[in-house]
Amino acid sequence: MNKTKSFDIPKQLIWRAYKQVSKNKGAAGVDEVTVTKFEENLKDNLYKLWNRMSSGSYFPEPVKAVAIPKGTGGGQRTLCVPSVSDRIAQTAATMYLEPLVEPIFHKDSYGYRPNKSALDAVYTARKRCWKNDWTIDLDISGFFDNLDHDLALQAIKKHTDCKWVILYVERWMKVPIQQSDGNKVARDKGVPQGGSISPIISNIFMHHAFDMWMKQNYPTVPFERYVDDAIVHCRTKRQAEFMKAMIEERLAKCKLKLHPEKTQIVYNKDDDRKEEYPIQSFDFLGYTFRPRIAKNKMRNYFVSFLPAICNKAKKKIKKTIKSWRIHRITWTTLEEISKKIDPIVRGWLWQVL
Repeated sequence: MNKTKSFDIPKQLIWRAYKQVSKNKGAAGVDEVTVTKFEENLKDNLYKLWNRMSSGSYFPEPVKAVAIPKGTGGGQRTLCVPSVSDRIAQTAATMYLEPLVEPIFHKDSYGYRPNKSALDAVYTARKRCWKNDWTIDLDISGFFDNLDHDLALQAIKKHTDCKWVILYVERWMKVPIQQSDGNKVARDKGVPQGGSISPIISNIFMHHAFDMWMKQNYPTVPFERYVDDAIVHCRTKRQAEFMKAMIEERLAKCKLKLHPEKTQIVYNKDDDRKEEYPIQSFDFLGYTFRPRIAKNKMRNYFVSFLPAICNKAKKKIKKTIKSWRIHRITWTTLEEISKKIDPIVRGWLWQVL
């Protein structure tokens, strides 16, 4: 421990965090300093950051609000871009926290975790929809905008008593958002989407608010959760109605609300499940689950409850392809064009196939 510093933060941790941020690149924050610009005076910039973090005098800058299209549909969401220095600091805290919480996170928490993906969640959901007749499609209203700061800090303190991590997590959650016109909006709740610390804060919060509550109270009821997006599998309609009410009550205690229209109970209809129910499909992580024609090993057709790429994702793919204007590109070869778009198309194939 450096006796002249308030906190013992290894310089190597800041270096590792910088390497990760440098690899990811990303846009400049409110100070308009890019990663390339930061690297022009790298040694001094990293030392200044480490020194301020170690002494307790580190205060993050406001995050820059950037409006971006929503992932699989119309409308926009606000991405909050921290400065490069703040991204490094947040990444350092994430690297500290991750080894502490990863071993205890629920196996059906899939979002922003090592060796887990959205496709893993979809694959598991598909199998469980075959085994369970009903699904609760959960939609939390404005999760990232309404996350309670005190409850989030309480959850983090269950896993660490590291003072610098707790102090700076609180400062990051409260940092104002700077709009495009320069106005700064103060925050008393919510966690800015865009920082590297936001996913792990969200996962720790939901680990206690939802995952462990489900495991302790309803261990036979399976679910898949990707940060704030979750589905729950039930045997009967009665069980689904009961579980929906219990989850709504639980989240209210955690100062969150289920969206009254978007949260719904779905009947997983297929050839073996012939009840009539008005809602027979749901969207989850870019896939629509609904009754579809399938073919068995004997080459006979039947109706199964299956996922496939959702219409919103299809529209986004079409829009992206149209924006490439490949038929207008005359200054390079087809091989070079292929190299550029191949990684994107491969990602789409995971959704389509």
